[in-house]
Amino acid sequence: MNRRVVITGCGAVSPVGSTVDRFWENLKNGKCGIDFIKKFDTTDLKVKIAGEVHDFEPLDYIKKNEIRKTDMFTQYGIGAAVQAMEDSGVQAHVDPTRLGVYMGSGIGGIHTFIDECHKMDEKGPGRISPFFIPMMISNIAAGTIAIRYNAQGPCLPVVTACATGTNAIGEAYRAIKHGYADAIISGGTEASITPLSIAGFANLTALTTTNDPTQASIPFDKRRNGFVMGEGAGALILEDLETALKRGAKIYGEIVGYGHTCDAYHITAPHPEAIGGTRAIAQAMAEAVNAGVHFEDSQIYVNAHGTSTPLNDKSETIAIKNALGDHITRTLVSSTKSMTGHMLGAAGAIEAIASVMALKDGIIPPTIGYKEADPDCDLDYVPNEKRAVQSDVALSISLGFGGHNGCLAFIRYTGE
Repeated sequence: MNRRVVITGCGAVSPVGSTVDRFWENLKNGKCGIDFIKKFDTTDLKVKIAGEVHDFEPLDYIKKNEIRKTDMFTQYGIGAAVQAMEDSGVQAHVDPTRLGVYMGSGIGGIHTFIDECHKMDEKGPGRISPFFIPMMISNIAAGTIAIRYNAQGPCLPVVTACATGTNAIGEAYRAIKHGYADAIISGGTEASITPLSIAGFANLTALTTTNDPTQASIPFDKRRNGFVMGEGAGALILEDLETALKRGAKIYGEIVGYGHTCDAYHITAPHPEAIGGTRAIAQAMAEAVNAGVHFEDSQIYVNAHGTSTPLNDKSETIAIKNALGDHITRTLVSSTKSMTGHMLGAAGAIEAIASVMALKDGIIPPTIGYKEADPDCDLDYVPNEKRAVQSDVALSISLGFGGHNGCLAFIRYTGE
């Protein structure tokens, strides 16, 4: 079986807006969602900024008595999933045994973990919540979403660090393409902006210490010195094209390729020659070619991983150039992390939505904060202002700790 797979619903919870409309409007207009942390005291921390979510109301999606039993990462995931399912309207048209959930998280319920560690230390084991384990485990967002929608098909909560969202969508695409499901709620969710997480990433020297929020996440700029933590969730409803057409579904776009490799090189640093990243992009492109995409005739948009770290942005530029070859002259690249920060396990999902919307609306979102060119990063990164360009194909790239590389290829759905 070799079925076509389309996107029929989207949901977003992000530092630049907690609906898809707000998220996309702010991305197009270069709005920065990064600011000084307001959810806790940062006095003793080296890093004091992040991309926090401020406009999310759990009660819009979860009953009051259930909120205390769910970690924030699950709440974000449910919010994005509910938005996407309501947008899609697929539930009434699919057999529950053919509806799946692939919602991953890089870290899982770290808020719950920290709270219960404090209880253990201060009050002893008798005061640990009976909900501790099910609130903390990384698969519980997927499981909770499946329960909500009676999704009895495949349920695979991917955990591949910063590549999680991309891998979840890619694996869901394969499951539908090869006949194991008819529709899947796919994406990633993360809520890990805590003092402990900030301290851990900061002591790893992964985070920027710049205290100007507008100049902190500056992907591909020569002055970049680390990433900014973000949070939120993204959900996409993937569906078999035939099923979508039968029910008259709104179609945002089509997935035509997926690549997934590992550097097998270092626990945090990318391969300096970008061998794994190059292969992941090339795999997605090759599958797209088999689906009928002609890259030699296409205007290409790349939503880069673009973390604003010295090593990532350099190696990713190498990977993009190596994989696209002569097609690079028709390629525009941008990093929406310049506005959202790095949403870790949710990044690939939220950036997939940005990629699909860029194709749908003919708008390339900018890389904001860009001022100083780096000789090692010599592509067109759409600096500071959106660009009205109708792309034919979009590639969304994610690169994670542990050497995980993922790439998704999308095209506009034209009805053919």
